[in-house]
Order: sequence, then structure tokens, then C-alpha cells
Amino acid sequence: MYTKTLGLVLRETEYKDADKLLTVLTQERGKVTMRARGVRSRSSRLKSGCQLLAYSEFTVFESRGKITVDEAVAQELFLPLRQDIELLSLASYFAQVAEVLSPEEDPDPALLSLTLNALAALCRPGVVQRQVKAAFELRAACLSGYEPLLSGCVVCGSETPDRFCISGGFLQCSTCRQEEDIGLRLPVSPGTLAAMRYLAACPPKRVFAFQLGEQSLKELSDIAETYLLTHLERGFFTLDFYKSLGLHTP
Repeated sequence: MYTKTLGLVLRETEYKDADKLLTVLTQERGKVTMRARGVRSRSSRLKSGCQLLAYSEFTVFESRGKITVDEAVAQELFLPLRQDIELLSLASYFAQVAEVLSPEEDPDPALLSLTLNALAALCRPGVVQRQVKAAFELRAACLSGYEPLLSGCVVCGSETPDRFCISGGFLQCSTCRQEEDIGLRLPVSPGTLAAMRYLAACPPKRVFAFQLGEQSLKELSDIAETYLLTHLERGFFTLDFYKSLGLHTP
């Protein structure tokens, strides 16, 4: 039976002589694996819609639990990302995070929307990469069950604490460390805290619509990356490559 679905290609793997295995985050079924037959041949009509980071409408045939692509019509290719190695590497990191966070065949429209909006944000002229990256990381953590406690210091209740505990995911004042606290605490200025509260609660379409001063942005960037990687208990080779470029547009 043939069906249609919209999805974002998170990963592509060469398979046999001319095929690819695609990891696709779809709207209806969550993360699925699709086989694109002959897509690596020069004449393949599937090429455009089956490339990494393509958001496409797939017509697929499913048999015995395996999904084969019959047609792929690209809806959005995020072309500016393909013309800049730094942007492409950061976008690939977003895709790898989305792949890790999305379970097999379990719809997660919020994660798909976040990833698509992050890719679109990277395509904007003059984009502040550090800001998009931090917003994506913190929001992704929230969507995946790691939403931090941001109402105030967990010890004294102050609404303006100045430390964030990475392992615990909560706020403290610098003078309120508890005896059992042994984890990393990073500084949080009022601007950074306001941004964190915004990212945890704002509407999906407004995740990347905020402004932050340079010092607060650095704090947010350090917190968001460290918090996500710590709770996922892993690193990402795409992030390592992005950092190795050493460009990092401020």
C-alpha cells in the first residue's frame, strides 16, 4: 500500500551499489527508516528530496515492516545551509540531536517543528549562530523531559539566583550550596535567567525570537550545551566538527 508523509531527512547512509537508507523524522509516525532505491545514480528523480536536511513529501510503499521510497518531492531544502560549511555543520548537529531524541515510530511534532524552525533560523541573513544553537539545545532538553526548574533558588526561594546546577537542573544562589551538591554550577545573570525562562515557556514559533547581550548570550550558550550533553550522557561528532572549524560567528 502506498502512503504519503512529510518528513525531514536527519541522516543518510549509503547502501549497496546505488541506494541510501534514510532516517526521516515524519509528522505522522515519528522517526522511521526508509530505503531510497537507486538514489545515488545520476538520473535518479529521488535525489533532491532524499538528501540530508531536505524536508520532503514522501510517497512510500511498506511491506513486511520495511519502507521504500517511491517518490520524494522536496518542500524545503534550506539552500543557504548548503552554501556555508559552518552553517551546514551546525544544522547537521541539530539533525543528530533530533535523531537521538526521537524514538522509533513515535510521533513527536514538537521536536520536528523545533528542528525545522532552527534550520529556518540559520538561513536568515546575519544570523547569530550561538543564539540559535543555545535556543535549540535548551528547548530540545525541555521537550525531552529535562525541563529545568527556573522559578527561583531551590534553597532560599529567591527569584534572582545567580547559579544554575547542571546535573540537578535547578537554580541556586552562590551562597546557598547544599551539602550534597557536588555538581557543576554555572553563573546566571538576570538577562540569562530571563532568556532561559522565555525558552522554556514561549510558543513554538517564538523560540528564536529574542535578543540577548553578548555576556548573557555566552552564559546561555555555555549552560544550554553543557546541560543537554550532560543529561543525554553523550557527545556528538557533528558538534565536534562544528567547533573544529573555529569560525563561530558572534
